[in-house]
Amino acid sequence: MALKKLVAASHSLHQKVINTSASCQRESALEQADEEEEQKLFQSKVKRASRAIAKSGVNSETLKQQKKKNEAEEMIKNKRTVFVGNLPVNSTAQMLKSLFKEYGQIESIRFRSVVPAEDTLSKKLAAIKRKIHPNVKYINAYVVFKEECDAIKALKKNGTEIASGFHIRVDIASKNSLHDNKRSVFLGNLSYDISDDAVREHFADCGDVVAVRIVRDRQTGMGKGFGYILFENTDAVHLALKLNNSDLMGRKVRVKRCVEKGKAPQRAPNQPRGPKDRARAALKTKGVSNGSFVGEKASPSKKSTKTKRLKKSVTKKKVGKNK
Repeated sequence: MALKKLVAASHSLHQKVINTSASCQRESALEQADEEEEQKLFQSKVKRASRAIAKSGVNSETLKQQKKKNEAEEMIKNKRTVFVGNLPVNSTAQMLKSLFKEYGQIESIRFRSVVPAEDTLSKKLAAIKRKIHPNVKYINAYVVFKEECDAIKALKKNGTEIASGFHIRVDIASKNSLHDNKRSVFLGNLSYDISDDAVREHFADCGDVVAVRIVRDRQTGMGKGFGYILFENTDAVHLALKLNNSDLMGRKVRVKRCVEKGKAPQRAPNQPRGPKDRARAALKTKGVSNGSFVGEKASPSKKSTKTKRLKKSVTKKKVGKNK
C-alpha cells in the first residue's frame, strides 16, 4: 500500500515537472518568435528597397553598395532614436514633443503597436484619427532626435509617470543597446491583459524598478504571458526571486534569473535531473531507504576477483605438472 502511494507521488511530481518544462518551452518559443518577427520586418524593408532599385535598372554592384548605405544610415538613425513604451492610447505627437523638447531638437515622431478599431483602417490612419481598438490600453512610439547626444539625454525620462498608472519606458532604439541580465528577472505565467504598472507595483518592495517590459502581440496588443523587469541593482533581483509562485492577478507568476542566450540556467547541486532521480528524491522525503526498492548497479570497470583467483590456481597446477 505504501509502495503504491510512493509510486503515485513520484508520477505526480514527474507530471508537474513536465508541465512546468512545457510552459517554459512555450514562453521561450514565443520570445524567439517575437525576435524573429522583428528580424523579418527589417528584412522586408531591405527587400522592398532592393526591388525598387532593381526596377530602376541599377546593376548588382550598385545595389549592394546602396544596401550597405541604407543599413549604415539605419544604424546611425537608431542611435539618435528613443523607444517610448507604455504610453496611454490618447497620447499625441504634440504631447511627446512637449515631454522631450528640453533635451534637444526632435526630427520626427511615429507611433507603433496601434490596433485599428476597424479592419478597413490602416495602422497609420488609425493612429492619426485615434480610432484604436477598445481592448488596447497601451501604445508605443519612436522619437527621433537631430543629434545622438540628445537621445542619450532623453533616457532620463525612463520610469516617469506621465499619467495615472502609466510609467513610460524609454530606451535607445539601437540594436546595440545592452540589457543587463544581472539586474533583471524573467517573468512567466503572466495574465494576458496585465499592465506594466501592475507588474511594477507587485515588485515595488524589492527595489527601484528601472523598466518593465511585457512582451505583446503586434496585431492585438495583448500580452504573450511573459516579460522582464530591470532593477536598479542586483540586490533587488535576490528579493524578486523570492516572489516566485506568488499570486499576481489570479496567476502564480514564475520568477527566474535572466541568462544569456545559448547558456542553460544553472541547476542546483541537489536538484534531481531525471525521472529516476526525482523518484528517489520522493522516496527519501518519505523516509524510506533507496535500498528497499533500487538494486545496486554493477560497475563495469571492476572485474570479479574470483575469476582472477581461479585463473591463478589453474596456472599453478599446470606449472606443477610440467615439473
